[in-house]
Amino acid sequence: MNNSLIEQYAHNIINHKKYLMQKEFIQHGDISVYDHEINVTKMCINISKKLNIKVNYRSLIRGSLLHDYFLYDWHIKDSSHRLHGFRHAKISMNNADRDFHLNKVEKNMIYCHMFPLNIRIPRYKESIILCVADKICAIKETIEYRSVSISKLYYYYIHRNLENKILYKLLINQ
Repeated sequence: MNNSLIEQYAHNIINHKKYLMQKEFIQHGDISVYDHEINVTKMCINISKKLNIKVNYRSLIRGSLLHDYFLYDWHIKDSSHRLHGFRHAKISMNNADRDFHLNKVEKNMIYCHMFPLNIRIPRYKESIILCVADKICAIKETIEYRSVSISKLYYYYIHRNLENKILYKLLINQ
Protein backbone atom coordinates (compact mmCIF):
# COMPACT_ATOMS: atom_id res chain seq x y z
CA MET A 1 0.00 0.00 0.00
CA ASN A 2 2.78 2.47 0.94
CA ASN A 3 4.65 1.81 -2.31
CA SER A 4 1.55 2.53 -4.38
CA LEU A 5 1.00 5.83 -2.53
CA ILE A 6 4.64 6.78 -3.14
CA GLU A 7 4.30 5.89 -6.82
CA GLN A 8 0.99 7.77 -7.07
CA TYR A 9 2.23 11.03 -5.54
CA ALA A 10 5.94 11.02 -6.36
CA HIS A 11 6.59 9.06 -9.54
CA ASN A 12 8.42 12.05 -11.04
CA ILE A 13 10.65 12.35 -7.95
CA ILE A 14 11.70 8.72 -7.44
CA ASN A 15 12.58 8.37 -11.14
CA HIS A 16 14.40 11.70 -11.45
CA LYS A 17 18.09 11.49 -12.45
CA LYS A 18 19.33 13.67 -9.58
CA TYR A 19 17.15 11.86 -7.04
CA LEU A 20 18.57 8.51 -8.16
CA MET A 21 22.11 9.88 -7.56
CA GLN A 22 21.35 9.56 -3.85
CA LYS A 23 21.77 5.78 -4.14
CA GLU A 24 25.51 6.51 -4.25
CA PHE A 25 25.64 8.57 -1.04
CA ILE A 26 25.70 6.92 2.39
CA GLN A 27 23.45 8.34 5.09
CA HIS A 28 23.57 6.13 8.22
CA GLY A 29 25.81 3.08 8.54
CA ASP A 30 25.61 1.41 5.15
CA ILE A 31 22.18 2.83 4.23
CA SER A 32 22.10 5.14 1.20
CA VAL A 33 20.42 8.52 1.34
CA TYR A 34 17.92 7.15 -1.22
CA ASP A 35 17.00 4.15 0.97
CA HIS A 36 16.85 6.33 4.08
CA GLU A 37 14.38 8.70 2.42
CA ILE A 38 12.24 5.77 1.25
CA ASN A 39 12.31 4.31 4.79
CA VAL A 40 11.35 7.66 6.30
CA THR A 41 8.53 8.14 3.80
CA LYS A 42 7.07 4.72 4.61
CA MET A 43 7.39 5.49 8.32
CA CYS A 44 5.56 8.82 7.83
CA ILE A 45 2.71 7.05 6.07
CA ASN A 46 2.55 4.39 8.81
CA ILE A 47 2.54 6.98 11.61
CA SER A 48 -0.23 9.01 9.99
CA LYS A 49 -2.36 5.90 9.43
CA LYS A 50 -1.76 4.27 12.82
CA LEU A 51 -2.52 7.50 14.67
CA ASN A 52 -5.39 8.29 12.30
CA ILE A 53 -3.99 11.73 11.50
CA LYS A 54 -5.59 13.39 8.51
CA VAL A 55 -2.74 14.61 6.32
CA ASN A 56 -2.16 15.79 2.80
CA TYR A 57 -0.53 12.61 1.49
CA ARG A 58 0.92 14.34 -1.57
CA SER A 59 2.80 16.82 0.65
CA LEU A 60 3.70 14.21 3.27
CA ILE A 61 5.22 11.90 0.67
CA ARG A 62 6.97 14.58 -1.39
CA GLY A 63 8.39 16.35 1.67
CA SER A 64 9.63 13.15 3.29
CA LEU A 65 11.15 11.85 0.05
CA LEU A 66 13.09 15.10 -0.34
CA HIS A 67 14.03 15.87 3.26
CA ASP A 68 17.69 14.90 2.71
CA TYR A 69 18.01 16.02 -0.91
CA PHE A 70 21.37 17.73 -0.31
CA LEU A 71 23.06 15.84 -3.20
CA TYR A 72 26.55 15.30 -1.81
CA ASP A 73 28.39 12.73 0.29
CA TRP A 74 28.65 14.42 3.67
CA HIS A 75 31.27 11.87 4.79
CA ILE A 76 33.81 13.35 2.37
CA LYS A 77 35.89 16.05 4.03
CA ASP A 78 35.03 19.29 2.27
CA SER A 79 34.56 22.77 3.68
CA SER A 80 31.13 23.00 2.04
CA HIS A 81 30.01 19.99 4.13
CA ARG A 82 31.04 21.54 7.43
CA LEU A 83 28.30 21.50 10.04
CA HIS A 84 26.24 19.19 7.82
CA GLY A 85 23.73 18.41 10.59
CA PHE A 86 22.91 22.10 10.96
CA ARG A 87 23.04 23.14 7.31
CA HIS A 88 21.71 20.29 5.16
CA ALA A 89 18.01 20.96 5.77
CA LYS A 90 18.18 24.37 4.08
CA ILE A 91 20.37 23.00 1.27
CA SER A 92 17.91 20.12 0.76
CA MET A 93 14.94 22.48 0.69
CA ASN A 94 16.59 24.75 -1.88
CA ASN A 95 17.61 21.82 -4.10
CA ALA A 96 14.16 20.24 -3.86
CA ASP A 97 12.36 23.49 -4.60
CA ARG A 98 14.60 24.11 -7.61
CA ASP A 99 14.00 20.61 -9.04
CA PHE A 100 10.41 19.87 -7.93
CA HIS A 101 8.67 23.19 -7.05
CA LEU A 102 7.57 22.67 -3.46
CA ASN A 103 4.48 23.99 -1.72
CA LYS A 104 4.68 25.72 1.69
CA VAL A 105 4.01 22.50 3.67
CA GLU A 106 6.76 20.59 1.83
CA LYS A 107 9.21 23.48 2.32
CA ASN A 108 8.47 23.57 6.06
CA MET A 109 8.78 19.80 6.33
CA ILE A 110 12.25 19.78 4.77
CA TYR A 111 13.51 22.98 6.38
CA CYS A 112 12.41 21.93 9.89
CA HIS A 113 13.07 18.18 9.85
CA MET A 114 16.18 18.50 12.04
CA PHE A 115 14.23 20.04 14.94
CA PRO A 116 15.33 20.33 17.75
CA LEU A 117 18.98 20.28 16.52
CA ASN A 118 18.02 23.17 14.27
CA ILE A 119 15.79 25.59 16.08
CA ARG A 120 13.26 25.80 13.27
CA ILE A 121 9.87 24.86 14.62
CA PRO A 122 7.68 22.59 12.46
CA ARG A 123 4.43 24.42 11.58
CA TYR A 124 2.35 21.59 10.08
CA LYS A 125 1.34 18.12 11.22
CA GLU A 126 3.17 16.68 8.19
CA SER A 127 6.33 18.44 9.40
CA ILE A 128 5.98 16.99 12.91
CA ILE A 129 5.37 13.50 11.53
CA LEU A 130 8.52 13.82 9.41
CA CYS A 131 10.59 14.95 12.43
CA VAL A 132 9.49 11.88 14.38
CA ALA A 133 9.80 9.43 11.47
CA ASP A 134 13.29 10.68 10.57
CA LYS A 135 14.53 10.22 14.15
CA ILE A 136 13.04 6.72 14.38
CA CYS A 137 14.58 5.63 11.07
CA ALA A 138 17.97 7.23 11.77
CA ILE A 139 18.23 5.46 15.13
CA LYS A 140 17.03 2.15 13.66
CA GLU A 141 19.44 2.33 10.70
CA THR A 142 22.39 3.26 12.92
CA ILE A 143 21.69 0.59 15.55
CA GLU A 144 21.12 -2.12 12.92
CA TYR A 145 24.37 -1.19 11.21
CA ARG A 146 26.31 -1.17 14.46
CA SER A 147 24.80 -4.47 15.64
CA VAL A 148 25.61 -6.08 12.28
CA SER A 149 29.12 -4.65 12.49
CA ILE A 150 29.54 -5.92 16.04
CA SER A 151 28.23 -9.36 15.12
CA LYS A 152 30.59 -9.44 12.10
CA LEU A 153 33.50 -8.54 14.37
CA TYR A 154 32.43 -11.16 16.90
CA TYR A 155 32.11 -13.80 14.16
CA TYR A 156 35.49 -12.79 12.76
CA TYR A 157 37.08 -12.96 16.23
CA ILE A 158 35.59 -16.39 16.98
CA HIS A 159 36.40 -17.67 13.51
CA ARG A 160 40.01 -16.42 13.72
CA ASN A 161 40.31 -17.74 17.24
CA LEU A 162 39.20 -21.21 16.09
CA GLU A 163 41.64 -21.08 13.18
CA ASN A 164 44.43 -20.11 15.58
CA LYS A 165 43.55 -22.97 17.95
CA ILE A 166 43.56 -25.46 15.08
CA LEU A 167 46.90 -24.12 13.82
CA TYR A 168 48.29 -24.21 17.35
CA LYS A 169 47.26 -27.84 17.78
CA LEU A 170 48.71 -28.76 14.42
CA LEU A 171 51.99 -27.06 15.25
CA ILE A 172 52.24 -28.68 18.68
CA ASN A 173 51.47 -32.15 17.33
CA GLN A 174 54.31 -31.93 14.77
